[in-house]
Amino acid sequence: MIWDFGKTIQMLSVILDYVDNFSGKDEERKATLVVSPSSLTLNWENEAKKFAENLKVLVIRGTLSERKKQISKIGEYDLVITSYDLLKRDIEIYKEKNYQFRYIIADEAQYLKNSNTQNAKAIKQIKAVTRYALTGTPIENSLAELWSIFDYIMPGYLFSYKDFKAIYETPIVKDNDKRAMEKLKMLIEPFVLRRCKKDVLKELPEKTVTVLSNEMEEEQKNIYISYLTQAKQEIAEQIDINGLEKSHIKILAALTRLRQICCHPSLFIENYDGGSSKLEQCIEIIEEATNGGHKILLFSGYTSMFSIIQKELEKRNIKYFKLTGSTKVDERIELVDEFNENPKIKVFLISLKAGGTGLNLTGADMVIHYDPWWNIGAENQATDRAYRIGQKNNVQVYKLITKNSIEEKIYELQKKKAELVENMLSIKTSFINKLSKDDIMNLFN
Repeated sequence: MIWDFGKTIQMLSVILDYVDNFSGKDEERKATLVVSPSSLTLNWENEAKKFAENLKVLVIRGTLSERKKQISKIGEYDLVITSYDLLKRDIEIYKEKNYQFRYIIADEAQYLKNSNTQNAKAIKQIKAVTRYALTGTPIENSLAELWSIFDYIMPGYLFSYKDFKAIYETPIVKDNDKRAMEKLKMLIEPFVLRRCKKDVLKELPEKTVTVLSNEMEEEQKNIYISYLTQAKQEIAEQIDINGLEKSHIKILAALTRLRQICCHPSLFIENYDGGSSKLEQCIEIIEEATNGGHKILLFSGYTSMFSIIQKELEKRNIKYFKLTGSTKVDERIELVDEFNENPKIKVFLISLKAGGTGLNLTGADMVIHYDPWWNIGAENQATDRAYRIGQKNNVQVYKLITKNSIEEKIYELQKKKAELVENMLSIKTSFINKLSKDDIMNLFN
């Protein structure tokens, strides 16, 4: 498993080395299969053309009949690229052809975090000499995700999930068992390669991360307190009646509402005509930065927030692009290229989930995280769209946090969980795993 910095280029080097040095004496040359989110398939193709132009590349796409023809010709190519979604649809075709690949590469391997999904089941049926998993967030929510990735790379190495949970997950997460933690770390370390920017790119410019607090306006604050009081009582009653496990949807909905109020109450309150201190703070930063010649990536977990921000940008004649889950794959590439090259486009609004991976946006030298996400690893991956190979300027990162709100709780939870994962796996990510009732009620304080 490889995570953190330079994953795509590193794997292309491995594939290219195999192809260039293949002698053909003892075996037939095999293709490599890359399985990625659909939004990144063209990115792999472009990176291969740029850094490994000698490779014969095939991207599986189109209708079922078109894909069948493409899959039948896999033997003519060095690198075959498909998506998780298409692989699970086409898995019977691959099995029928009985292909064995030299390498199979699961890009953004957190897509395999649930071993019961069709994504995980399909990719495990593909035959390959060597398996790789590439991810910037090997653990997003629980240690079960780490087990699932290893179950793809080396089935059985970390035992059945039932045994893994009993021996490692429960003692580590619930009891902070240092011995179990060290034993698990010892087991996985030989098979994990971590590359950090600070280790491999000494010449990369500086990155400064600043947490900026904002205080809710009076009307916004009154709405927040009113909803918080109501939600806290309802959640406590829900847990008492139905238990913690059956209350998760209700809890998540309440937390989402509180987070939306911090962003802008109009995200769920119709006809709200008041202000948002965070929005004012954000626009102030953007105005000052763009006037100073900076280009900005603005991430949010709420795409509905973008329509509000867009109106403010248009009032100020600030040109922007937007990328969300509905943006087509080929359009993503076009937007990225033009943003990097066109000095007139100052701001790129990007959905955290849709644009947190696979984009090279070194044209920007400032990143704004409008709202905190539970998983700081996802935030870091988003930041790295700007802070990567090719960046010539220092990068300023702003995290906007509303004081005396759920956002401060999320930020503290990030740091608390990150410490546990750092101790065990030496990575800077966080996960929210089966919080206790006290932990959950604390979020509503």
